[in-house]
Amino acid sequence: MSILGSNIPSEVGLKLLLCPLGSNIVLKTACCSVGVILPVYSTFKAIETNNSTDQQKWLLYWAAYGSFSIAETFADKIISWFPLYHHMKFAFLVWLQLPTTNGAKHLYMSHLRPFLLRHQANLDQIVGILYNETGKFVSAHEGEFRFMKAIALKILISAKHFINDSSQPVPPPEGRITGLGEQIDSSDDDDDGYVTVPAT
Repeated sequence: MSILGSNIPSEVGLKLLLCPLGSNIVLKTACCSVGVILPVYSTFKAIETNNSTDQQKWLLYWAAYGSFSIAETFADKIISWFPLYHHMKFAFLVWLQLPTTNGAKHLYMSHLRPFLLRHQANLDQIVGILYNETGKFVSAHEGEFRFMKAIALKILISAKHFINDSSQPVPPPEGRITGLGEQIDSSDDDDDGYVTVPAT
């Protein structure tokens, strides 16, 4: 019975993921998890363990994934209506990462590397121009960036104080009820338990 119970969640997950009429939210979440979250953590592990083989593997993955993301951005209007697109994207992202297929390395060596080598001189010029223009823009608007940074810091500090203050309730002082700028003594000699409010 426990064997049957342990297979149910995986069967439900596979049915949700592979169903042609399945929810796009499930598929997009799966693509994000497999395409970004898992590789980010794997890249972190490769950097921290200083494993050059894993580092190269994940560099190749990010080069392939970045190229795919650029192509997807420009082709989004065309392919968004295509049936089963997210299923194919999920399969492609798995193919890029699997050690048995080594898809990222294959894609890089057969398509991306030859393209980049062929256009390397032009791309170097474009990147140089972009860096120069970005540096000029930042230098010209340095005051505005400082101003925006100061505002963002003030907002963050205010939000932090607001969250900290709201999480710690302040008890009212004993024997007194305050409101609308007046203080009322609740320790009157009335035995009926009511608080009398003086008329204004």
